[in-house]
Amino acid sequence: MADMNRISAAQRFHAYANPARFMALSARLLAPLWGLSLLVVGAGLWFALFDSPPDYQQGETVRIMYVHVPAAWLAMFGYSVMAVASAAGLVFRHPLSDLCAKSAAPIGAAFTFLALLTGSLWGKPMWGTWWEWDARMTSVLILFFLYLGYIALWATIEEPARAARAAAVLALVGAINIPIIRYSVVWWNTLHQPASVFRMDGPTIAPAMLLPLALMGIGLTLLFVALLLVRMRAEVMRRRVRNLRLAQAASAGEA
Repeated sequence: MADMNRISAAQRFHAYANPARFMALSARLLAPLWGLSLLVVGAGLWFALFDSPPDYQQGETVRIMYVHVPAAWLAMFGYSVMAVASAAGLVFRHPLSDLCAKSAAPIGAAFTFLALLTGSLWGKPMWGTWWEWDARMTSVLILFFLYLGYIALWATIEEPARAARAAAVLALVGAINIPIIRYSVVWWNTLHQPASVFRMDGPTIAPAMLLPLALMGIGLTLLFVALLLVRMRAEVMRRRVRNLRLAQAASAGEA
């Protein structure tokens, strides 16, 4: 019975390896994802700008938090998606895994840049400097360079299979930076405060601020998923075109 369950699970897993099935499923999901993400982000921005109080110390500049914190979360989430997809591609040879990792990289890089930018804008009035080489900021900057290196590796190697293997190794090696970012405020003395939302004893942030922060986090995560599906669909189509061109070139060579 256990063997049958494992076989059934494997069959379900590989069923979605079919690019045609993925294209059909993603086409149905995209419209609801776009609509829901825009609705939730819009609600989050409204609460963040008009229905949340200024901080008693930071004043109105605390509103940068509602973009900065979700962007930082998605910077780590995007790289985690890359690492998991890369591992699945190396171990299970799932044909969509490398496409998922490749598609997630530019989106994650954009959110990482946004986190760095908003962090600098927030840091100037709070710390008196645009940049400080503390553990959190430096590790996020390293994450941004890892994203750029991953994207450059795909662009450098022309053969997709070789590019996927090389990029997967880089993604898995670079994944060690994710826990460093997460726990840097615990391991080292940094300018950043410890976690105030995901805590064992519950959030310490005021409910009026937690609501827009949660809405922005959920909405931008849905946006990330929608963008990921769009990029994956484009990659599937690009590979179909490449295979057709190779087949036509082979036919012409035989003729």
